[in-house]
Amino acid sequence: MDATERVSPEGSVPVDAGPAGSVPADAPPAGGVRRGGRVVGLALACHPGPALAVTALACALALGSGLGGPRSALVTAAVLTGQLSVGWCNDAYDARRDARAGRRGKPAADGTVGAGAVWAAAAVALAVCVPLSLACGVLAGTVHLAAVAAAWFYNLRLKATALSWLPYVAGFGALPAAVALSLPGGPAPRWWTVAAGTLLGFAAHLADTLPDIAADRAAGIRGLPHRLGDTGTRMLLPLPLLGATAVLALGPPGPVDAGGAAALVLAGAGAFAGPALGRRWRKAALAGAVAVAAVDLALLLVRGVAAT
Repeated sequence: MDATERVSPEGSVPVDAGPAGSVPADAPPAGGVRRGGRVVGLALACHPGPALAVTALACALALGSGLGGPRSALVTAAVLTGQLSVGWCNDAYDARRDARAGRRGKPAADGTVGAGAVWAAAAVALAVCVPLSLACGVLAGTVHLAAVAAAWFYNLRLKATALSWLPYVAGFGALPAAVALSLPGGPAPRWWTVAAGTLLGFAAHLADTLPDIAADRAAGIRGLPHRLGDTGTRMLLPLPLLGATAVLALGPPGPVDAGGAAALVLAGAGAFAGPALGRRWRKAALAGAVAVAAVDLALLLVRGVAAT
């Protein structure tokens, strides 16, 4: 969903400039690293920011849809374990490339924790994610696990291809669908919630990759944003952001209410301000995308995620 810290689609690539299927060798921790340092390194290797952000989004959708406390906690736990598995997979697979690039904040690359330990954590998180997801309902769990599988495929293969956007679209679109299907009776998700999720996923990929296009290209990564280039990605980014808000504001039957109109104005400001400020602030585009996502989340909670 990561050159520095990708949002896993629930919100990753070859580890060096070689072909997109090469797997890194394990990188054992540097001598003298204490156990506490390894624990902290393992926690940082899961990409905690994106993992917690996607998990919080799932929790908000679950509570807002009326799932109730225990069921919402189950959905949240399933999403969290899936996100942890994806983040650890990303850092372990990219360890050698990150080490060669001298990237900071990468525990598996700087020797704080071995890549083997990170792989093991990813496997355990994935193993726990499977029963938690299926406990939400067979169909809901299948949808969520398909999104997690897409994110793993991004890490291991698609990140370096023109289809790098696909796991993000699948993951973000699956999130409201999985929440809706977790409700009693498994009601179908509203089409505009899934459509908005896919558009936000596409935007998240563009915004998250934008600051690192040059460094990624030097490492041999040729995902969609790298093929579009800095200018092309910056110009394209506002379109899916505005599209997501427009779908949520205009999708439900009936006229656009005051909330929908206000959301369109706020989303427009955030969508264009982020890319415009990107040359002065490295993370401006991502910050703008997060602001638009917050507006869209508010609309999602008001509109509901399941068909009635």
